[in-house]
Amino acid sequence: MMEFFSIFQYEFMIRAFAAGLIIAVVAPLIGIFLVVKRYALLADTLSHVALLGVAFGILFNINPIAGALILSAVAALGIEWLRGEKKIFGEAVLSLFLSGSLALALVILGLSDGLNVNLFSFLFGSITTVSANDLMIVGLGGFSVTLLVGVLFKRLFLVSYDENLAEASGLPTKVFNFILILLAAVTIAISMRIVGALLVGALMVIPVLTASQFRLGFAKTALASIAISLISVIFGLFTSFYADIPSGATIVVVALVLFGASLLFNRTYS
Repeated sequence: MMEFFSIFQYEFMIRAFAAGLIIAVVAPLIGIFLVVKRYALLADTLSHVALLGVAFGILFNINPIAGALILSAVAALGIEWLRGEKKIFGEAVLSLFLSGSLALALVILGLSDGLNVNLFSFLFGSITTVSANDLMIVGLGGFSVTLLVGVLFKRLFLVSYDENLAEASGLPTKVFNFILILLAAVTIAISMRIVGALLVGALMVIPVLTASQFRLGFAKTALASIAISLISVIFGLFTSFYADIPSGATIVVVALVLFGASLLFNRTYS
C-alpha cells in the first residue's frame, strides 16, 4: 500500500493532484448549467478555441494557459453576443467557432513548429507538465469560478432552466448568460493541462449525466456530479501514472465506467 502512494514523492504528481482536484470540482459545477441549458456542445467549442489560445501562446512565447484563458473568454463573449442578437442560430455559432478555431490553431502551430510533445499534452492532458505557474493559474481560476457560482447559484439555475421565466422575474438574462459562458471559458482553459483540450468537455458533462440518473434534484445532482468527478480524476491520475498513458483519456474512461454503472443501477432498481 505504501508503494502505491509513493507517487507523492514526486513534486509534479503533487501539483497534478492539486490541479486535478480543483478541476474535478469546477468542471461539473459549470457543466450542470450547460446540460440544463442544453448547451453542452459549448464546452467542446470553447475547448477548440482554447487550443487556438495555446497556439498563440507557443507563437508569442507566453504561458499557453494564459493564452487559452484570454482567447476563450473573448470567444465566449463573441458566441453569446451572436446568439443573443440572433444574427446566427445557436448551433451554427458553435460550429463556426469550433471549426474555425481548430483550423487557425493548426495553421499557427504549423508556422511556429509547435506540433510537438508539448502540444500533445494540451490535446490529451499530461500529469508531468503541470508547472508551479500552471497550478497558480488553475487555483486562482478555480477559486474565482467556484466563488461566483456559489454567490449566483440560484440565478444561474433560473437563467439556464427557463430564460423566459428568468426574464419575467426581472433578472438581466443577457448579463447572466455572459457570466455563465465566461465561467465555462475559464473552466476549460484551466483544465487543459490535466484533461486535455479534446476531452475537457467530457469531464464537464459525463459526471452530470451520471449524477442525473439518480434523480436527486438540481442542487444534490450538482454535489453528486462533483463527487463522481473527484472519483474519476483521482482514479484516473493514479492509473495514468502507473500505466504511463495520457491523463485526460484515463480520467474520461473512468467517468464513462461510472456512467455505465449508473445506467445499470438505474435499470436494476428503478
